Amino acid sequence: MEFTFTKAALCAAGLLVIGLALAFRPFLIVLLTTRLRTLPGPKSDSWFSGNLTRIFKAPNSVIHEEYRRTYGATFVYRGFLNSYRLCTFDHRALNHILNTTSIYHKPEVTRKGISRLFGEGLLTAEDDQHRRQRRVMMPAFGNAQLRELTEIFMETSAKLRDIWLSKTAESGSVTLDSLSWLSRATLDIIGKGGFGYDFDALNEHGRPNELNVAFNHVFSTTHSLNTWTILRAFLPFLQVIPNKQERERNAARATMDRIGRQLIEEKKRALAAGEKGAGRDILSLLIQANMDKELPDHMRMSDEEVIGQVPTFLVAGHETTATATTWCLYSLGQQMNVQERLREELFSVDSENPTMDQLNALPYLDAVVRETLRLHAVVPSTVRAAVQNDSIPLSTPYLDRNGRTCSEIKITKGDQIFIPILAANREQDIWGDDCMEFRPERWLNGVPSQALSIPATLAGVATFLSGPHSCIGYRFAIIEMKALLFHLLRTFKIELAVDPNEVEARSTMVTRPMLKSDKSNALPVKLTVFQSST
Repeated sequence: MEFTFTKAALCAAGLLVIGLALAFRPFLIVLLTTRLRTLPGPKSDSWFSGNLTRIFKAPNSVIHEEYRRTYGATFVYRGFLNSYRLCTFDHRALNHILNTTSIYHKPEVTRKGISRLFGEGLLTAEDDQHRRQRRVMMPAFGNAQLRELTEIFMETSAKLRDIWLSKTAESGSVTLDSLSWLSRATLDIIGKGGFGYDFDALNEHGRPNELNVAFNHVFSTTHSLNTWTILRAFLPFLQVIPNKQERERNAARATMDRIGRQLIEEKKRALAAGEKGAGRDILSLLIQANMDKELPDHMRMSDEEVIGQVPTFLVAGHETTATATTWCLYSLGQQMNVQERLREELFSVDSENPTMDQLNALPYLDAVVRETLRLHAVVPSTVRAAVQNDSIPLSTPYLDRNGRTCSEIKITKGDQIFIPILAANREQDIWGDDCMEFRPERWLNGVPSQALSIPATLAGVATFLSGPHSCIGYRFAIIEMKALLFHLLRTFKIELAVDPNEVEARSTMVTRPMLKSDKSNALPVKLTVFQSST
């Protein structure tokens, strides 16, 4: 019996060693062969987590901005297992990375993690799969469709306004958490506009919606840097170890898939029957385009890929816009002069239900939204991994550790590149000494010339990225924000109900405001019904 136990233990130990060797082999190969080691950068803080612990403990982008000031526009720092990670602010380099999608992918660990949570949607697709999905989905995000959806944006924004008004009925003012309410509103918007599904999230007295509960369970998972989290991500065999959080997440994902299949079947039937009103939402348009007889079979999306777009719409079109609008209120709540100027412009519209074109014709509203997206990018960064060797061109050469001037970066297969979205939006060289200040006026004469070279779908703002993987729904998000601000700012004077220094930007999947006192994600504001002096 003792011999049998010892033999089993040795076998288990041997399998563990083999598993570890196979799992860490790619890291060791890249660590030994990478040509990034000659770039300038900070010393490693830890053999296990490199500089990551320091980066994660600080507010978003602060450490990268510190490295930028110290080492220049192109540098390396250390990641997991002391691996080298490239970070560059060089616009030519960023443009090359974001547009050469055949070489630069999302890291495999990231893609697998996202697909486990949300399915095979546009967020995880690469190469031919991504091109196929994006081609089918593009018509659903065009201006013609957004003009139709603006009515939903305005209706839901007006509903949120009326709820807030009811809470001010007794005294004319109220203090509430703007983040949670805006999250409810954008959930209703993406539900109706995204796939014709009524979450009824703004109904305080309604029963919890099954899809809403499932999505929030998956989305609320925090991504803290700890040894077990990292090991599970990089060592697949550890993922089979029973884990309560994983089981609950899988159950929530199963719920999302089941409801997604139901929605898709209902829409297919409605489209086939030619029902009146069928095809107004984005998912219906996607299914319609995917069923088009003129679309070659090899370009069609599978049912699993279509199902994967439901949580993708929720991730990309729900919390991102809610959080961005919350950060806008955070800035407006500190600058009454900006808020008053914006309100004056909003009152120049002689309709309670403006069209998309009317909203887009308001220059100061556009400037406020752009400045919010610049200063408060809710997705502060992204990462790419090279799938083959490459040379990245630079507009500004760097001096390597050996004193040589280099005009390109030599990339080895497996190298990882950090894209500093938020930090690039706040560069002092581009925006001047007030780069960290909220100043919408900087946009009123068009995009500042020095910002034109930033790789960006929305000119001058890196928030939506650029290239084939740029945000497909960026116009959707901008019009949605404008609709929310239109109704809220015409109705309320909005002030912060906490000291601005009590609010910190912290990321899980998006960068939400967090109160330092209790570590909760919230932004309390005081609403006072606006009374015109004229």
